[in-house]
Amino acid sequence: MYNLGQYIHGDAITHHLDPRVKIVSVIMLSVLIFRADLLSGAIISAFIIFAILVSRLTLNHVLNALKPLAVFVFLLFFLHVFFTDGTALFTFSFFPVTVTYEGLYQGAFVTWQIACLILTAAVLTMTTPPSELISGIETLLRPLRRIGVPSHDVAVMISMALRFMPTLLEEFDRIRMAQMARGADIKIGSFSEKAKWAKALAIPLMISAFRRADELSDAMEARGYQRGYRTTLRELRITPRDVAAMALMLLFMGSVFISTGIFE
Repeated sequence: MYNLGQYIHGDAITHHLDPRVKIVSVIMLSVLIFRADLLSGAIISAFIIFAILVSRLTLNHVLNALKPLAVFVFLLFFLHVFFTDGTALFTFSFFPVTVTYEGLYQGAFVTWQIACLILTAAVLTMTTPPSELISGIETLLRPLRRIGVPSHDVAVMISMALRFMPTLLEEFDRIRMAQMARGADIKIGSFSEKAKWAKALAIPLMISAFRRADELSDAMEARGYQRGYRTTLRELRITPRDVAAMALMLLFMGSVFISTGIFE
């Protein structure tokens, strides 16, 4: 079960916040993550853990959000470890690369950044229904309509991508299990055999994605969906709770700036 991009029904404070407040908070927090150093990174990590606890998300929810990109994150870590110049830590006798202190630090730091970005996005999508997420993105992008940007269409595309991400990941797991039941195993064999195994996974997954996209377009046309501005059943309104949450986020950013000076 993958939770990345999937809404989880709940009654926590974050579930009732205005989606625009959560989207802006995620953007602000992402800027902090990219500009963080060691001290600010610890503060940001504590804040993300606090947000997860307030949202009443379990450890399984967090692990399931990180699981889809685990391979990519580990690959990124080892690329930094093996190919970053600096003070040598040790050298493999059977492999012509040197592990450096700078490589370990940079790899761990980049891994932390990616994990934090995934978790902040996961908290947003797990606590915000897709319909509210569309409304929030469209409202924030609405000023761009003056220069010809179709804000509603962009919001729908983003929402659809988030909605079908866990579906495609589950489809990938089903295809992988079916291939393994037929004797395929990526852990053994030569590189060419592993490439064939990967192709046997990729092609059915692409066909499934195209089929789902075709079915979705037919369903939207059958329901009379048209491009352009649309009204919503629930109008977004800023409440005192949203103002308090935004003030807390601004206070957090200000405290990080003052205590660490990451933008100096």
